[in-house]
Amino acid sequence: MEYTVGQRWVSHADAQLGLGIVVDIDGRRVTLSFPAVDEERTYAIDTAPLTRLRFKEGDHVATIDGVELLVTGVIEDRGLLLYRGTDHHDEEVVISELELNAFVQLTTPQQRLLNGHFDRNDDFALRVATLDHLDRLQRSDARGLMGSRTSLLTHQVYIANEVGKRHSPRVLLADEVGLGKTIEAGMIIQQQLLTGRSQRVLVMVPESLLHQWLVEMLRRFNLRFALFDAERLAEADGDNPFESEQLILCASDLFQGQDTLKAAALAAPWDLVVVDEAHHLAWSESGSGEDYQLVETLAARSRGLLLLTATPEQVGQASHFARLRLLDPSRFHSLEAFQAEEQGYRALSAQVEALQANEIPADLPEDVDTTEGADDIIKQLLDRHGTGRVLFRNTRAAVRGFPERHLHRYPLTPPEQYTHAVVDVDEKLHPERPFIDDSWLGFDPRVNWLEEKLKSLRPQKVLVICASADTAVALEHHLQMRAGIRSSAFYEGLTILERDRAAAYFADDENGAQTLVCSEIGSEGRNFQFAHHLILFDLPLNPDLLEQRIGRLDRIGQQSDVEIHVPYLEGTAQEVLLDWFDKGVNLFTDSCSAGNMIFERFKDRLLPELNQRSGEFDALIADTQTFTASTREELREGRDRLLELNSCKPSVAEPVIEQILADEQADTLQDYLESLCDSFGVEHEFHSEQCLILRPTEHMLTGHFPHLGEEGTTVTFSRDIALAREDLRFLTWEHPMLVEAMDMVHSTELGNAAIATLKLKGIPAGTMLLETVYTVNCVAPRELQVERFLPLSPMRLLVDARGKDLAELLPHQRLNDRVEKVKKPTALAIIKQVHDDVDAKMRLASAQAEERLAGILGAAEATMREELGAELARLEALRAVNPSIRDEELDHLRHRIEECAIHIQHANLQMQALRLIITT
Repeated sequence: MEYTVGQRWVSHADAQLGLGIVVDIDGRRVTLSFPAVDEERTYAIDTAPLTRLRFKEGDHVATIDGVELLVTGVIEDRGLLLYRGTDHHDEEVVISELELNAFVQLTTPQQRLLNGHFDRNDDFALRVATLDHLDRLQRSDARGLMGSRTSLLTHQVYIANEVGKRHSPRVLLADEVGLGKTIEAGMIIQQQLLTGRSQRVLVMVPESLLHQWLVEMLRRFNLRFALFDAERLAEADGDNPFESEQLILCASDLFQGQDTLKAAALAAPWDLVVVDEAHHLAWSESGSGEDYQLVETLAARSRGLLLLTATPEQVGQASHFARLRLLDPSRFHSLEAFQAEEQGYRALSAQVEALQANEIPADLPEDVDTTEGADDIIKQLLDRHGTGRVLFRNTRAAVRGFPERHLHRYPLTPPEQYTHAVVDVDEKLHPERPFIDDSWLGFDPRVNWLEEKLKSLRPQKVLVICASADTAVALEHHLQMRAGIRSSAFYEGLTILERDRAAAYFADDENGAQTLVCSEIGSEGRNFQFAHHLILFDLPLNPDLLEQRIGRLDRIGQQSDVEIHVPYLEGTAQEVLLDWFDKGVNLFTDSCSAGNMIFERFKDRLLPELNQRSGEFDALIADTQTFTASTREELREGRDRLLELNSCKPSVAEPVIEQILADEQADTLQDYLESLCDSFGVEHEFHSEQCLILRPTEHMLTGHFPHLGEEGTTVTFSRDIALAREDLRFLTWEHPMLVEAMDMVHSTELGNAAIATLKLKGIPAGTMLLETVYTVNCVAPRELQVERFLPLSPMRLLVDARGKDLAELLPHQRLNDRVEKVKKPTALAIIKQVHDDVDAKMRLASAQAEERLAGILGAAEATMREELGAELARLEALRAVNPSIRDEELDHLRHRIEECAIHIQHANLQMQALRLIITT
């Protein structure tokens, strides 16, 4: 064998290595690089188990850029092969063998079978099942939305479905507090990644929310973001650190005064940038802050942009305009023009209210067809509404389903130990902090009160939140060791796994903790709505933090009223703040999305009162009440009904939710996973209803099984169980374990060749049947989403001795249940005898499959042109009345239609599996 650097060879001892490249020849040794597995192997030249890869005219080859060529000629030049061929545009291309894709199917099922390499019939069945499931998932309208560990709320699913399917989405998510903007963003990110529309995502959040986002993305969406902080960046090498990861999470203020970091972030390519708490970005007509300028530049260079804020437009119209300006600066170019447009939107909102009351307003826009019914007129107005495509805002009033909130106040006498003079407001609100040990537990009356209250509430679950981790740890230890109350602590010093265990212990109904004692992070990112008692051991100064604390229990799906218990020390800053929140803002019993704005308005008058209540405090309460009432009224009056309708369309979301739930309620996924485990040698054991324990074994087919830990993994198929038990993996068809395991089956040879015998009445013994499975092979960029119109489309044929297809008479499952295993020596003898017959039947089967393929491709192109063409026509018509539809969006849709058509026309058949069956 003669080797030349750059040649492509195949290891027939280990086909899983993919296509190798000769990189070095040294005396009697040759070294090959295998890019598919990122390995190098060195062989003795005389005994190397290598075969030279040579394609011939008529073969299909794929390049490293994903371009598929039909080979029309082969030239050898100084030991290297050059392939001449035509691409999917029918243009002639010449490539070197160096440009061949390393991920190539090196042997067909027919070659394996006829060479005596075949698998168990169970593996064959697994392969067929995998192809069927992949095909079904590619066709699903719920694709990209199945895998989230969420409650599938209508407004969240609608937004994720609407925005996640867009090319380069640029939207503002502005739902009120408690409606789940982070979840909506996660669902959009997950769908963009799963469907290939995005690959690189940058998320920027306030530092206090870093852990919440990290946990939410991992636990709810299986998205493993890399956390970039000053420490990580200091350890980075000379290359751009922002190009080292695909998914990056960082604090918004990480770049403050750091020009080098800014340049690095701006130099990296991003498909999607996400900014939480976007109302903090400073902008005015006269200038903008450093943070705004950075996001503005990132927004201009990134295709997609998600901005999150709970601050309503009425709180600051200029700030609202500044956020919209980031999404589309050409559309939102002038604050004055925007304010004029807003008046028109208010008029439309009033018209919608009239239409909902079955009244047809006389002043409807001229281009609206008033002969239609009220519902149809509203639909026309929705399409024409100015910010409806870029802004989504759901309100608690519109969504509904929230519980009532009740405040219970418990005045306690301050102990002598807390009467020393303290100037710092923080220490006045949290008087235990100056103590370097836990001695305060012995005299703080709130501790004894907490013991008695928890005992009186038994066995009901109680969530306790306090400001600091030290306070939470001390309280939990006291309750557990001194008071005999089952409890668990949840604070920032724990690892993510430890937090999961603490939350799971709290969620366990039978043997779990009665109470979970949390530091401030307990008000972030976790769902404890199975409890309805909340004890606030202290109060935060920030109203938004208080709303977040209450929001852990006050959520959609809460079955009971939320009981809020607040112990406080009389005559101290604690009572002053409680009175202001309760009597001034009414924040305990009525959610307020403008809480922080109200605090900023009265902060200069409130803070001195915390140091020493004065005779002015009653006036402060009265003024706060008046301002809060007017603010709430303004928010109610300013509610944009048209925008709310456009932010949640149940008729669109509910069929998607029904499809997701139908997939989950069937046993199909659990049955399929157990088949996977059997084939790959993974042990599976019953844990409880809809839950399994998976463990690796020493006899696994491959060195690892995706996302299976060394100690094993407990999984559940139930969404309800997963929401209550965050320590369990929630397996869906889109969980990375399933996605990667299915890819392992699809992309390898497992189960693609088999041999069996079958007893059939009326058919002579020794009759040969050939069961073949083909799929459609369409090589196209993922972002085109061609599989939406042209999925795998498995074609099964069962060819008899005369070439007749018996697939309908003998369905796969029925056949699978009846076939029997053939011993290896017998199988090899059979194969030797029927070699020529198999070739003949394969030609017949392939001819029939090719006939079917023509119809499939024609139907796929027609469906694609009909669906995308209708969407294009709709958006082109609306472009005239709704400038929020971007030219880029229309251009991409036109490009997608033409590119999809080209790729569909050049799709071909791929044989996926072959089974030889001999009747007995």
